[in-house]
Amino acid sequence: MSTFQAVAVTRLYRMIADQIAGRIRAGDFPAGTRLPAERDLAEQLQVSRASIREALIALEIEGYVEVRVGTGVFVAMPREDGKYGLPPSADAPAAEPTDIGPFDLLETRLLLEPECVSLAAQRGSPAQIAAIQAAHAGMSLTDSPGAHDRAFHGAIADACGNAALAAAISHIWQLSIASPVFSRLEKHFVTTQVWQTAQQEHDRILAAIVDRDPIRARHAMHDHLVGILARLREDFGSGGIR
Repeated sequence: MSTFQAVAVTRLYRMIADQIAGRIRAGDFPAGTRLPAERDLAEQLQVSRASIREALIALEIEGYVEVRVGTGVFVAMPREDGKYGLPPSADAPAAEPTDIGPFDLLETRLLLEPECVSLAAQRGSPAQIAAIQAAHAGMSLTDSPGAHDRAFHGAIADACGNAALAAAISHIWQLSIASPVFSRLEKHFVTTQVWQTAQQEHDRILAAIVDRDPIRARHAMHDHLVGILARLREDFGSGGIR
């Protein structure tokens, strides 16, 4: 009896990255050339700028391009064998990284976390609110604010009183941590100043929780996540060849 073969679902940004990589390998964009601006690529390919951003980050990870924030995206030099991309490695990763794009993950958080914090403001116990406060306080006392950022959002999820919602949010965070594209995107755009801004946004979220104000908490979380999306969508640079 014949059997069906599994159908692989390719992410849109992966399809975009493969098309650009093909053009680079074909010599359409020589080494050192600046790629077209994100808005131009989005118009040509008829996709969102978020998908273009994710594709360019994937190409950087794979060694096809070099991202210079404030200047643009440039084609990297080929390897010594004349080929582009990272050389084959005999070492397989211990765990398969997720290929879900960072903007899909953030948009999912935007759907879930405002309602979660609204529930936490209503249902959180004194001990759970104290845990949220401790995670927030730790963010300004460490050289690794990302861990305390995760702890802050995780403590809010724990305080929402809905185990399914808390588990869903935890899973989204784990997917984000496992995403190489997300990690590289944060490396480019999450600076000390960005963390300071995030901490101020956390201040407003925490104040609403402590005041037991679910509406204000929901709006504060929404604004925080929209702010993250905006910061990660800042231009790499303007201009570029056409």
